[in-house]
Amino acid sequence: MRILFVTPEADPFIKTGGLGEVGGSLPLALKKLGLDVRVMMPQYSQISEELKREIQPVAQFRVPLAWRQQYCGLGETKVKGIPYYFIDNEYYFKRSGIYGFYDQAEQYAFFCRSVLESLPYLGDFHPDIIHCNDWQTALIPMMLKLQSSDVTDAYPRARSFPIKTVFTIHNLQYQGVFAKEVLGDILGLGQEFFTAETLEFNGAVNFMKAALLYADHLTTVSPTYAQEIQTPYYGEKLEGLLQKRRASLTGILNGIDIEKYPVAEDELTDEKRKYKRDLQHLMNLPLRPEVPVLAIVSRLVNQKGMDLLAHVLEEILELDVQMVVLGTGEQHYETMFRDCEKKHPGKLVARILFDEPLARVIYAGSDLFLMPSRFEPCGIAQMIAMRYGSIPIVRETGGLKDTVLPLNEDTGKGNGFSFANYNAQELLFTVQRAVHFYKKRPGLWKRLKLNAQATNFSWDRSARQYLELYQILAQDEIKLEEQDGIFCVP
Repeated sequence: MRILFVTPEADPFIKTGGLGEVGGSLPLALKKLGLDVRVMMPQYSQISEELKREIQPVAQFRVPLAWRQQYCGLGETKVKGIPYYFIDNEYYFKRSGIYGFYDQAEQYAFFCRSVLESLPYLGDFHPDIIHCNDWQTALIPMMLKLQSSDVTDAYPRARSFPIKTVFTIHNLQYQGVFAKEVLGDILGLGQEFFTAETLEFNGAVNFMKAALLYADHLTTVSPTYAQEIQTPYYGEKLEGLLQKRRASLTGILNGIDIEKYPVAEDELTDEKRKYKRDLQHLMNLPLRPEVPVLAIVSRLVNQKGMDLLAHVLEEILELDVQMVVLGTGEQHYETMFRDCEKKHPGKLVARILFDEPLARVIYAGSDLFLMPSRFEPCGIAQMIAMRYGSIPIVRETGGLKDTVLPLNEDTGKGNGFSFANYNAQELLFTVQRAVHFYKKRPGLWKRLKLNAQATNFSWDRSARQYLELYQILAQDEIKLEEQDGIFCVP
């Protein structure tokens, strides 16, 4: 089995969040199962010079993009035995960041087309599956299908091989929606592709919709999220299409690279005390081992439940607790935490920045980890926190529901605390309950920490699920269907 894993970011080259974690960890887990897996991504200027020096040139060629013929360089390096290919074009990727530019439609349409144009230059590697990730890669299934058909002259037959496509939705909220002029000027497609049944979306062109229509199989990053996005509340106006494709939609929970997050030995007791003392000292908090430290490592945005927290933050701080906040986001939430730090010295510390080493210190030293998300496709922070014996408090949504089993005080089963409704009072009650158990039920709390630490969040099980999916797809013949002149997956 030969898998080409296409992603806009992958650790250790570039990472802005969970997608970068997946790009660095899942291919390695698949390789351990015997797959020939390779990764392809843009060669951003933000990649460190040390890593860029390891990239060796493979080929140079021109990429057609509507009326354009753009230069593309293809490079290769290896990390832990995984070949990584890089699509290089300084016009598109030598920038101050990787997302958010005015010409993102052209930038990532170029990337998608370049992935397909690079296939003849990969030597004897002919992928059975191209696994695409998020909207930046969502045009690949459509482009591949169109160049294998006679529907349009925009994608002439290329030197290609029988290839299936998998598309993973990491966050449905980000879809790549652009002005309708993109259809002809960048994608080179006619108005027959600007309909409700094709790429049209509220008068615009939707890149992710292309993958939802044309990919052979769809996945998302937790079983619960796969169900949620088929409903209006979570579906971001694509729930109807996702319902139609539900037979080809699978939720596979993300994992974490457990080697990156070593746990404390045995019962955590002595190590946890040390980590907590170090955290309190670093944050200039009183060294009080009997007080639970409540942590937040997150983007400070509504999706992460910051609006709920705003309503009850003062009441939480009335408890005998300390709180540490790390993250950036919407300005009013950054200001809220800064003001609260001034108002409650010695109780709350806010670090308004992104700092991964500091995040590790917080995971290891905190007692409780707060994730009251409005929605959470998977979530990785709660898994990392549990590795270090920091007990999560989460809302029951997406991957949080799939990974956090609420404590049953009668049986001692469970690895965290959760609440169902998106309600500030439920959040407050759950925090109060967790603090009560920390202070009044030390034996039960010790059991809870052991349960959390023992929960297996490695990629092994998830990688096997992907392997089974790949095997099923590779055995089926590609079925193409033309409806009213439009090529689509039946």
